[in-house]
Amino acid sequence: MSEKPRLSFWQIWNMSFGFLGIQFGWGLQMANMSSIYSFLGAKEEQLSLLWIAAPLTGLIIQPIVGYLSDRTWTRLGRRRPYFLIGAILASVALLAMPHSSVLWMAVGLLWVLDASINITMEPFRAFVADKLPEEQRPTGFSVQSLFIGLGAVVASAMPWMLTNWFGVAAGAADGGKIPTAVVISFHAGAAALFIAVLYTILTTPEYPPEDMAEFRAMKERSKGLGGFLSELVHGLAGMPKTMRQLAVVQFFTWIALFCMWIYWTPATARQVFGGDPADAAAWNKVIETAGAWTGICFATYNLVCFFFSFILLAVSRRISAKTIHIACLFIGALGLVSVRFVTSQQGLLVSMAGVGIAWASILSMPYAMLSSALPAAKMGFYMGVFNFFIVIPQVLVALAMGPLIGGVFGGDSMMAVLCGGICMLIAAAATTLVDYQGGKAVIPAGGGH
Repeated sequence: MSEKPRLSFWQIWNMSFGFLGIQFGWGLQMANMSSIYSFLGAKEEQLSLLWIAAPLTGLIIQPIVGYLSDRTWTRLGRRRPYFLIGAILASVALLAMPHSSVLWMAVGLLWVLDASINITMEPFRAFVADKLPEEQRPTGFSVQSLFIGLGAVVASAMPWMLTNWFGVAAGAADGGKIPTAVVISFHAGAAALFIAVLYTILTTPEYPPEDMAEFRAMKERSKGLGGFLSELVHGLAGMPKTMRQLAVVQFFTWIALFCMWIYWTPATARQVFGGDPADAAAWNKVIETAGAWTGICFATYNLVCFFFSFILLAVSRRISAKTIHIACLFIGALGLVSVRFVTSQQGLLVSMAGVGIAWASILSMPYAMLSSALPAAKMGFYMGVFNFFIVIPQVLVALAMGPLIGGVFGGDSMMAVLCGGICMLIAAAATTLVDYQGGKAVIPAGGGH
C-alpha cells in the first residue's frame, strides 16, 4: 500500500516480540560457545576459526532469504513463513548443542544454529519496513533493540543464575563435559525462541502486494539461482550512497563486536581470574568461572541496552539517528578500550555499560538510516545485502585473529578486545561521513493509527 497506516505502540510491540526469542538463541551462543569449545579441548588460537560458522552462514543465508521473502506470498504472508521455519530448526539445534560430546559435534551444531537463526532474523528487519511508515521506523527498530536487550540479559546470565540463585550444581553431570547449568539454559532458550516467534506470527498480519499481477510477473521473471545472482550483482553495483557509507561503519563496528564475543572469556580468565592455559586442569576450572562471569558481563551490556532503548525512543524525536549513532559508538569504544586496564570482576561490568549503550544504537540507528534510502520493493533483498558488511568483517576476524594472537600478541587474548575498541572508534568516525538527511523521528505517545 502506498501509504501505510500508523501503528499503535502495542502493535509494534507484537510485531517485534519474536526478537525476544531470537535473542535467547544469540545470547546463549555469544556467552557460552567459547567456553563450550574450551570444555571440549579447543585452544585459544583455535577459537576464532571455530566461530566462523556465525559469519559465513549469515553471508550466505541472509541475502538469499531476503531475496526469496521479497518474492513470497502465501496464506501465512511474506516474511512469516521464514520466521516459522527458522524458529523450528533453531530450537532443535539449541536443544542438541549442550549435549555435544566432541568438538566437531559442537562446531557442526553451531552451523545449523546460525543458519536457522539467520532464516528467522533477516525477514524481521524487512518486516519493520513493510509494516511501518517511514517516520515510525526508528520506533520499530528501537523496540526490536528493547527486546534484543531483554532476551540477551536473561539468556546470558541464566547459567550463572541457575548455579548461584537456584542451587544447580557446578560442573557437568556424570559422563558429560558441559556444565549442567549451561545444558538447562540451552533447553530453556529453545522453548523461549519458538514461543516468542510464534507469538509474532499469530498476532501480526502482513500487507499483501499492492499489485498482485505485477508481483507475480516479477516473481516469474526472476526465478531460480540466475535471477538471484543477477539481482545480487546489480544490487551491489547500484547500492544507494547512504548504504555504501553505512557499510564502512558496519564493517568496523562488527570487527569490534566479534573480537569481544570470541575472546572475552579467555581474555578475562587470564587478566582478572589469574588463569594459566599451561595448566590444563586448572585452566578448565578458571574457564568455567570466567565463562559464568562472561554471562553476567554480557547480561550487563544487554541490560544497559534494554534500558537505553527507552532513552533512544525519547531522544530520537529530537536528535537525528546519525548524531545518536556517533555518540553511542564513541562511548562503546571507550568501554572496550578500558577493559585492558581492569583487574576486578566488578570493573568489567562498568566497561560493559559503555558497550551496552553502543549496542542499543547498533541494533537500531543504522537500520533507521538505511531504510530511508532503500526502494520498498527490494527492502528484504537490500537488508540481506547489508548483512554482508556485518559478516565479512567477522570472517576476517575468524581467519586472521587466531594467527595474530599466537604469532604477534604472544597468546594474549586481551589484545583482541583492545583491537575491537579501536575499530569501534573508527566506526564512530566513519559515521560522521554518512550522507543522511533524515530528520528527527516522530514517535507516537499512544495507540491508534
